[in-house]
Amino acid sequence: MSEFIISPAPHIHGRDSVVKNMRNVIIALVPAYLCSIVFFGVGALVVSAVSIISCVLFEYLIQVYVLKKPNSVGDLSAVLTGLLLAMNLPSNLPWWMVVIGAFIAIGVGKMCFGGLGCNPFNPALVGRVFLLLSFPAAMTTWPLPKLLPATYTDAETGATVLSLIKEGALADAASGATVKLPTYTDMLLGNMGGSMGEVSAIALLLGFIFLLATRTITWHIPVSILATVAIFGGILYLADPSAYMDPLTQLLSGGMLLGAIFMATDYVTSPMTKRGQIIYGIGIGIICVVIRCFGSYPEGMSFAILIMNAVTPLINYYVKPKRFGGK
Repeated sequence: MSEFIISPAPHIHGRDSVVKNMRNVIIALVPAYLCSIVFFGVGALVVSAVSIISCVLFEYLIQVYVLKKPNSVGDLSAVLTGLLLAMNLPSNLPWWMVVIGAFIAIGVGKMCFGGLGCNPFNPALVGRVFLLLSFPAAMTTWPLPKLLPATYTDAETGATVLSLIKEGALADAASGATVKLPTYTDMLLGNMGGSMGEVSAIALLLGFIFLLATRTITWHIPVSILATVAIFGGILYLADPSAYMDPLTQLLSGGMLLGAIFMATDYVTSPMTKRGQIIYGIGIGIICVVIRCFGSYPEGMSFAILIMNAVTPLINYYVKPKRFGGK
């Protein structure tokens, strides 16, 4: 006899599932992932393969042998975590560092809190920030784009847009010095150094359109982040163009689009209500610009998202949805 689950009304049914949503996000990442392979070649394949396999393996081992629970690998969340972690890493990062990052992402960022749905912080960002703090030199050695490098190490390295600006490129340009910064076209197409997920703003925006079309995410978090960065960054730029980058560079450089579209929108670590999501997005935008412009790190997206992940329970407490049936 089949088991019946009895619960009080109302009963709400939907077609969404964890597997479907995870699969949609993975599909949305495909254009950006293909661009990273085109620009970084074998290195991108190695880093992504090691990251995904390690995340899946660690989740299986911890879930089955440590937590003594049924295998949860089939929900694709570990695959997505591995892919997102890889997209936040340099394509020339040693494989063993990738394995460490995967262990921290799954073991500490996710499974320590009970697995999917219980983690307060985005697991991929937990792994990424741990690697950045533990191996700063390796995590800030960025390959420059080269169409399909033949080998894992066959890539020149150089500074990213944000690193050059942090080092005073804008002030040098204002004083008349020759400074070579990527153009807007370079940033749109991905012709610049950086992590696998920093290439091709166009590819990331295609993924954003897909996620909106499939209703996997709503516009509230990404748009509130990008609008806040554009407005706050624009004010700083108008105040001193020789010290602060223009709003479009803020939006197209670094991990801005990857973070706003794919990382900040994580269901588990973002607010439940649409009003709460806008507050959350504004907070991420402000913190990111503050770190970029006034902090010691060139990039602040990962830290901004993790900080606002910690604020999410507070937002949920004060910005509550209407009761079912209420006015």
